[in-house]
Amino acid sequence: MNLKINLTKLRRSLDDRFITIDNMVQENLRRVLNAYQHHRVGVRHFASVSGYGHDDLGRDTFDRVFAEVMGAEAALVRVQMVSGTHAIACALYGVLRPGDEMLAVAGPPYDTLEEVIGVRGSRQGSLAELGVKYRVVPLTDDGMIDSNALATAVKPETRLVLIQRSCGYAWRHSLSLDDIGKIVQVVKQQNPQTVCFVDNCYGEFVDTREPTAVGADLMAGSLIKNPGGTLVTAGGYVAGRADLVEQAACRLTAPGIGSAAGATFEQNRLLYQGFYLAPQMVGEALKGTYLLSQAFHELGYSVNPLPHEPRRDIIQAIALGSPEKLIAFCRAIQRNSPIDAYLDPVPAEMPGYETPLVMAGGTFIDGSTSEFSADGPLRDPYVVFCQGGTHWTQVAIALEEAITAIDSL
Repeated sequence: MNLKINLTKLRRSLDDRFITIDNMVQENLRRVLNAYQHHRVGVRHFASVSGYGHDDLGRDTFDRVFAEVMGAEAALVRVQMVSGTHAIACALYGVLRPGDEMLAVAGPPYDTLEEVIGVRGSRQGSLAELGVKYRVVPLTDDGMIDSNALATAVKPETRLVLIQRSCGYAWRHSLSLDDIGKIVQVVKQQNPQTVCFVDNCYGEFVDTREPTAVGADLMAGSLIKNPGGTLVTAGGYVAGRADLVEQAACRLTAPGIGSAAGATFEQNRLLYQGFYLAPQMVGEALKGTYLLSQAFHELGYSVNPLPHEPRRDIIQAIALGSPEKLIAFCRAIQRNSPIDAYLDPVPAEMPGYETPLVMAGGTFIDGSTSEFSADGPLRDPYVVFCQGGTHWTQVAIALEEAITAIDSL
């Protein structure tokens, strides 16, 4: 197949979408600026403390700033959270108790949560080993939330409903804020005490609201994804109802310590600066998804989301159809990265994943998916998942080489 596309014409066809994204970035940035001004953020907040981290003014103020921007009662933002999975695990272990049930309502969750739940692995202290029950409401055949099944799925013992906002490694639509709001409404009608928890990874600042604005009780995510603005070097967050956030904090540290400790190791300035930049970085990433989607759609590949569809996260999925194309695509992305461009990605086993992955990530922060990266599991239909991008122009440069690499096979 001869893959030819006019990238200049392609870019011009996206002008209206780019303008819409810029308007959203402005509104989200206004929210961030208002919170910084409200909490009188100053240079004094960049300092840090050592040891236990008691009375860290910068950290505690940032928790309040983050909560305000996210529309939450409280937030726990800590560099000690090693990943989004860790942040989510803190929330789950904090809320759930033996005999409780967790119900996943958007199909099975992301691969890395399977061992946390107890679907895979053993003798590592999974939720299942601690007596937490688990059920899944499967998606419909067309990858949508099964509204009929959800309407009767919540039981008296269903303590927590897990709502995964992003598609993960599934070929389905990521959830919109309206989708999440409807799920919360249906759940609360059945059992008002059930906690509605959202895995918010890849979704922050993609809308002008966050899941707490549509009724979610709790949410969690990674700082090396959207809210870190490509500057934060590590960490994660939990935000939502104050009592639930503190329960998560007690799992991160220990009961009796909770959110009162955790040194930030001179990272406060990066936390504040990265969060300030986050709306703009998310906007650039979204523009990149439109470029990728439009290009490969015109070349005849299945893409998710489609070029005309609104974005619900920063992920663009492309079904390439063969392992050779998946590897070639990732190698092209790596060659057009600022860091480690000379490396060739090869499929390999990864901790927490069931299937070998090929990953391209020439990023300044290891594993940062707010910077431009691409990866995919080696399983049919060999879908590559592209995330992030500090400049949509970098995505355009990498896109051109990726098309050439696939065409040469």
